[in-house]
Formats: sequence, structure tokens, C-alpha cells
Amino acid sequence: MLHNEPAVPGDEEMTWQSAEGMNEYLGPTNLCDCDHAGLHQRAREIVEGAESDKEKSLKIFYFVRDEIPYGMDYPSAKASRTLRKGIGYCYNKTNLQIALLRSVDIPARCHYVLQSIELLQPIIPRLIYERMPKVAGHPWCECYLSGEWIACETVLDEALYQANLSKGLITKEQIPTIDWDGQTDLVPVKPWIAEDVGIFPSLDDMLREVGKRGETAPPSNKLFAWLIFFLTNLRINKVRTG
Repeated sequence: MLHNEPAVPGDEEMTWQSAEGMNEYLGPTNLCDCDHAGLHQRAREIVEGAESDKEKSLKIFYFVRDEIPYGMDYPSAKASRTLRKGIGYCYNKTNLQIALLRSVDIPARCHYVLQSIELLQPIIPRLIYERMPKVAGHPWCECYLSGEWIACETVLDEALYQANLSKGLITKEQIPTIDWDGQTDLVPVKPWIAEDVGIFPSLDDMLREVGKRGETAPPSNKLFAWLIFFLTNLRINKVRTG
């Protein structure tokens, strides 16, 4: 974990330091398998026609945001699995976005916070929501462009964002936009941040820290976890399309 000065929840801006050396932000890890042949090829297709790293980052951002709609899966899913399944929640989408960026030689890393689960209440079945802790872990991607790290969070797909707005589940004051311009920080969950944990080179490193902190993880029983994911994804799709 990099020892950046943590942002204070509620500040007008969240800032992060640039890192020395980029190797650990460019290479593959067990979960960020940016060297996977299929993922690498898809990354090249996504950025086709882009003439700068900023344009590549924007193409990848909008692909992950909208072509990988928000939905539950195991937090330890590899990036190639998330790409293949075409669905993921914050852990999965962040990991895939990092892998795609690294596949086209753009340094990327993971920023991890604890957030209030109030944001999740509309999309989580009540029986599950009532048994969740009051705060939950939440990562987002940061990429290195023009000499600085920039937050570019893809958690909410456009359809889910618009559905939440139209149903009054969130407001424009809370999340003014989920669009990214490639040069300023985008952190839609900012109003719900309870604690800034820090910055990690990869999801692998972040999950190791989560384990040390003893934070709540999905059930170890895969059948039970699958049932929770299934019910939650039904609810999410109902909000998105209902």
C-alpha cells in the first residue's frame, strides 16, 4: 500500500499523490490478468482509433461503465472472467478497468474506501440489506495521465444511474454526473464515504489488506453466495428496467 495522505470525507476535493516508478501499475497480477490473450485483444479493439492515452482511457472508461453493467459476482474474480461474464460490481469493474488500461500501457491502480451502505439500499433485497454491516468496502480505479493520478470510477452504468434518478433513489445533488472527461477526478460515491483506507497497486493487494482488517466478505459457501448474488442481481435488474 502506498502511504498517501488520506482524503478527508466531505472535503470539496479528494487528491492523491503521484507514485515513483510505474512497473507495479503496468504488469499483471493473479486477479488483474492483463496479459490474458482475450482481454488483451479486447482492449486493443476498445481503444481502436484513439490517438492519445487520454482517448484510450476514455474509451475504456465508457466500455467498463456501460458494457459491464453493475451486478454481483465474487470479489476475487479475475478480470478476464468479468470481461467474459459481462457483469460486475465495484470490485470486479475496478479490476477489469485496471487490467484493460494496463493492456494498453496506461498505469492504473486501486483506491479503497469504506462507504455507508445507504447507497446500496435500493438495489439490495431487504433481508440481505438488514444483515449487512453499516459500512462496506468500495474500490475505484485511478489511471496515470499527463503526470498525475486521476480517479475514474465506473461503478454505476448509465441505465442504472438514470433509473435511480427517475425513481428518486438518488438525487442529482448527491451524484451530479457519472460522465468522465479524462482530466478531472470522478468519484460518484463521495457523499457516502466513511473512511479513506488508501491506495493499492492492484485488487490483489487491496484484498490482502481487507483480510488483515477483518472486514466482511461474501459467504465462503459458494452455493449460499450464489443465491445471494442471484437474488441481488434480480433486484438490481428490476430497478434498472422496472
